Amino acid sequence: MSKAAYTDHLPGRTVLLDGKEFLYCSGTSYLGMACNPAFQELVQQGMRRYGTNYSSSRRSNLQLRVYDAAEEKLAAQTGAEAALTMSSGFLAGQTLVHALRTEGRFLYAPCAHPALWLTDEAAAQANAPISFETWVAQTLERVFTATAERFILVCNALDPLHAQAYSFDWVAHLPASKHVILILDDSHGFGVCGSGGAGIYKELSKYKNVELLVVSSFGKALGIPAGFILCSRQRAEQVKASSYFGGASPAIPAYLQAYLKADELVQAARQQLVANIRLFLSELGPAASMFDFIPGYPVFSTRYQQLADFLHQRGILISSFRYPTAASEPITRVIINSLHLPEDLKRVAAAINQFELEIVVK
Repeated sequence: MSKAAYTDHLPGRTVLLDGKEFLYCSGTSYLGMACNPAFQELVQQGMRRYGTNYSSSRRSNLQLRVYDAAEEKLAAQTGAEAALTMSSGFLAGQTLVHALRTEGRFLYAPCAHPALWLTDEAAAQANAPISFETWVAQTLERVFTATAERFILVCNALDPLHAQAYSFDWVAHLPASKHVILILDDSHGFGVCGSGGAGIYKELSKYKNVELLVVSSFGKALGIPAGFILCSRQRAEQVKASSYFGGASPAIPAYLQAYLKADELVQAARQQLVANIRLFLSELGPAASMFDFIPGYPVFSTRYQQLADFLHQRGILISSFRYPTAASEPITRVIINSLHLPEDLKRVAAAINQFELEIVVK
């Protein structure tokens, strides 16, 4: 699609555009929690207890217990020593990099999220036209050969735009003789990837030659307007002492209360997502070769930009827009969520199969 579409309600499995209902295969609400009536009720219960917002400081002389409870649960769920919640994943990222700004030389991987950019140099590195694998090779050489002793490596846990998984086997080869901090943005993995949707922290905590820090949004899979940092207890105390952490309003407590009580809902939604991905792929058949995708992940990226208009004409809205700048090539993706019904997935797959026969094969 060449122009943005507008609506006045939250899309779920469908979206209403100019009075016409479209099947919605876009967005980042992978588990559909924002549209889940049972989860909405948990949020409403939280609001009846904590109100609509809590504009205080986490260093105030009056504290709400829900923050400690949510952070203890996050740490236990992910395998981290400590967790800190904030009002957004972006703020969590900025808080962390500013707390670390004097602790080493920052090296940014391509496509590293702006939430973790500290300077204009960070933007230049993150927008460099190189592959992740090339960056890894360059980074290993740079860390080994540099006279500097302290480095901070920043990258995404996966590439949700092009549906590419990253291997982190290279971390084992970083020299233990130097102090290396590895910061990962797991916003698009938490809730979907890892054991029980716990994300990447537990998988990479095996590497003892680096200090692992993970930043994530709560808003993608879980539909919660908040973010968090996973780290050691010592690092958590440093971040808590910062002006960014103390000066910002915390996450809305009602949503964290819902998070504490939503385990069964989230697990059921995750199981449904797995089933939906499996069904979609089985219905696609050979047309699956049009896409890049990560096994078990709901994003299917394609180089066929014309697929967006083809599906739009058939009442299906997928993700297609220029990113990260207005001059960039459009990124076109089909995104599955837990709300999709079997007939939805069969309809999308049938339309894609038709596109493959009429456009790709010809």
